Amino acid sequence: MKRRAEHQPAFVLHAYPYKETSLIVEVFTRRFGRVGLLARGARRPRSAMRGVLLAFHPLRMTWSASAELGTLMSVEWGGGQASLSGIGLMCGFYINELLLRLLPRDDPHEALFDAYGEALARLAAGASLAPLEVGAAQAAILRGFERRMLAELGYAPVLDRDAVNGAQIDATKHYAYEAERGPVETRRDNGESVVSGRTLLDMAADNYANSRTRDEARRLMRALIAERLGGQVLHTRAVLSELQDL
Repeated sequence: MKRRAEHQPAFVLHAYPYKETSLIVEVFTRRFGRVGLLARGARRPRSAMRGVLLAFHPLRMTWSASAELGTLMSVEWGGGQASLSGIGLMCGFYINELLLRLLPRDDPHEALFDAYGEALARLAAGASLAPLEVGAAQAAILRGFERRMLAELGYAPVLDRDAVNGAQIDATKHYAYEAERGPVETRRDNGESVVSGRTLLDMAADNYANSRTRDEARRLMRALIAERLGGQVLHTRAVLSELQDL
């Protein structure tokens, strides 16, 4: 049965050439989740879609679908937003890759869609921050989005209590984080899965002002996401790590 979606809020996650003049576009929509669409003739010089199918900009799309891959009928700007640049642009590509790898097609997540739009706006605004503020701001954006995405997929990380006895996290202690359970108090203060109680509490409060919190939170979220990737490699993560340890 063919379905038609009219003027749906959407963002382009990725687009690649198809035959001589067309594109296959992976988009994230508010009502329908991640959707794959064929944009016929979008690469022709006079196509109305040319120059509009850009990542990180709010769009409105109309498409028709009777199979896994729909056909894009029209696309238009959905509102103004500043462009991403520099490290912020790489952060945007990283978030897009997370959605492409982890979000199933045709699985709506309206709250995650809203969080995605907010993350892009905050990354764009970060261009005006002082250099010393940039690392903390971008870390907060990335960690916050990662947490929201895992929660939407049913894997919300526990940050405020011990997984064994339910006790509140103590900022002065250390915890081994078990992916399927959560933090468990440990006497060791090193190891890939060990984080300080202060880091867990800072993460729960979205506070990344402390450099140790940023380092440990990045390592923890990387491990939790790797559990869901099943061996897939995030190419943008490697680039970000080389650029600024984000």
